Amino acid sequence: MSHFRYTSAPHEGRRDLRNLRRMFPYIWEYRGRVLLAMLSLVLAKVATVGVPLVLKEIVDALDASQGRVLALPLVLFLAYGLLRLAGSFFNEMRDAIFARVRYHAMRRLSLQVLQHLHELSLRYHLQRRTGNITRDLERGTLSISSILNYLVFNIFPTAAEFILVAIILLGRYEWHFAMITFVTVAVYIGFTLAVTEWRMHYRHTMNSLDSQASGQAVDSLLNYETVKYFNNEAHELHRYDKTLQQWEEAAIKSQTSMSLLNFGQGGIIAIGLTLIMIYAGNGVVSGSMTLGDLVLVNTMMLQLFMPLNFLGIIYRMLKHTLADMDLVLKLLDRETEIRDKPAAADLKISRAEVRFEHVCFAYQPERPILQDISFTIPPGKKIAVVGPSGAGKSTLARLLFRFYDVSSGRILIDGQAVDEVTQQSLRRAIGIVPQDTVLFNESIYYNIQYARPDASKEEVYQAARLASIHDFISSLPQGYDTVVGERGLKLSGGEKQRVAIARVILKNPPILIFDEATSSLDSKSEQAILSALEEVAEKHTTLVIAHRLSTIIDADRILVMEQGQIVEQGTHHELLSAAGLYAQMWALQQEEKLIAEEVLHTV
Repeated sequence: MSHFRYTSAPHEGRRDLRNLRRMFPYIWEYRGRVLLAMLSLVLAKVATVGVPLVLKEIVDALDASQGRVLALPLVLFLAYGLLRLAGSFFNEMRDAIFARVRYHAMRRLSLQVLQHLHELSLRYHLQRRTGNITRDLERGTLSISSILNYLVFNIFPTAAEFILVAIILLGRYEWHFAMITFVTVAVYIGFTLAVTEWRMHYRHTMNSLDSQASGQAVDSLLNYETVKYFNNEAHELHRYDKTLQQWEEAAIKSQTSMSLLNFGQGGIIAIGLTLIMIYAGNGVVSGSMTLGDLVLVNTMMLQLFMPLNFLGIIYRMLKHTLADMDLVLKLLDRETEIRDKPAAADLKISRAEVRFEHVCFAYQPERPILQDISFTIPPGKKIAVVGPSGAGKSTLARLLFRFYDVSSGRILIDGQAVDEVTQQSLRRAIGIVPQDTVLFNESIYYNIQYARPDASKEEVYQAARLASIHDFISSLPQGYDTVVGERGLKLSGGEKQRVAIARVILKNPPILIFDEATSSLDSKSEQAILSALEEVAEKHTTLVIAHRLSTIIDADRILVMEQGQIVEQGTHHELLSAAGLYAQMWALQQEEKLIAEEVLHTV
């Protein structure tokens, strides 16, 4: 629990003000509407404050004790009704006018956050927890709507009404009426601020635990099969419940402290109203005030204190909402690790030659992954990279895509360094079939067409045929409209791999990367895919990262990596003749293949 404890810092108020200032660009686009909404707000409050004034005149007109002739003041009743109607009309006008401002601001912030998330580096996304991010994003997006709602519909109207009431009290009655009102409001606000600041850490704790619980729940569902494999349903529920138990304790403390705050606020208002009524009643008895004045003062105080009572809740909600918004703004403040240089130009492809020059790279400084890697993939040629797990093979693809920047050295395409060109143009020129294919929870057609959203149906079908998956898709009850499930879980590993191959065929880029592209396929499917890949790779510059050496024996050159270095290179036959690491790997895989065939024949 202590891990999540929030302590109010001196700079928190400054951060809240800064966050409020950062919100204004979202509403400035519709400043005309904002001004109209503010005008409607003022008119609504003028009408609201006018109601007790008319009510006073009605009471005085009907007060027989004043020695007046009792008659029905019809004009005053009509004025009373019109003021009530005007107050309601201008309030609704304010809401309707401001709706576009509020929801457009939500839309802009949501879009900006998602865009920023896409711009953040792969390093960030490998560390994040999806459930936490989605919950923080949801709360943060709603926060801008809530803040605008509190400011325009609660705080500004209450402030406007307070000013109007103060003017009337100071102008018409003795100074002590205004003084009691000012002191009551000041004590009320001071008490609310002090207690709310004291109990804010409970809300921050709740937020942290809520995000953590959401992250755990989403994580366990994303890893549904792993949970089942190890019979760990009870373990997942225990972790989730432990976090929810901490959240429950924080929520209870938050609620009980809020009850204390509400009682204190109610007590302050009750004392203020009682003093006002005592002075007003005394004024009526002494003759300095009429019965209508008593009604006027009482009604005005009730009108003022009713929203002021709600203002305590609004202040707390505003603080909570600012805390939610702070999470999103901190996310927006996170520096983008990989960004285009100011003078970056589009990549111009002429021959599609890829060159690594003395490339070194480390995910963490203390753990180097690549050390002085140099090789060239000539235009239209196929270079294969093999080696044990952890040798740094897949890192080559990530660096070529510029998911990370190299620590030293250069990667060039047609003589242009990848960090000197725009990321959009770089990635447009490269296609990849990854080892672990993740699909959108959409139709198979959507997932293939994703490579080129403007592709025609026939082009999508042709790509599927070349990837040897068209017949399988056509055999499904819903064909290409079959939804593949979250992360493509409704398809087998081989089927997902072939969808990925169809996708890269449709993209048809000049540079291709196959990152263990047949790792999920059986031998028969592998042979079918290999011939398709061979056809696809023809006239393309191709980098093949392979585990099965049998898939790359036709490569123009094979690089053998170990511990982040190229230890051997040559053709398949040259490397076998060298009797080094490659020859050992080949012999081992051939032995495994023979054993597998013997087992198959035995069965």
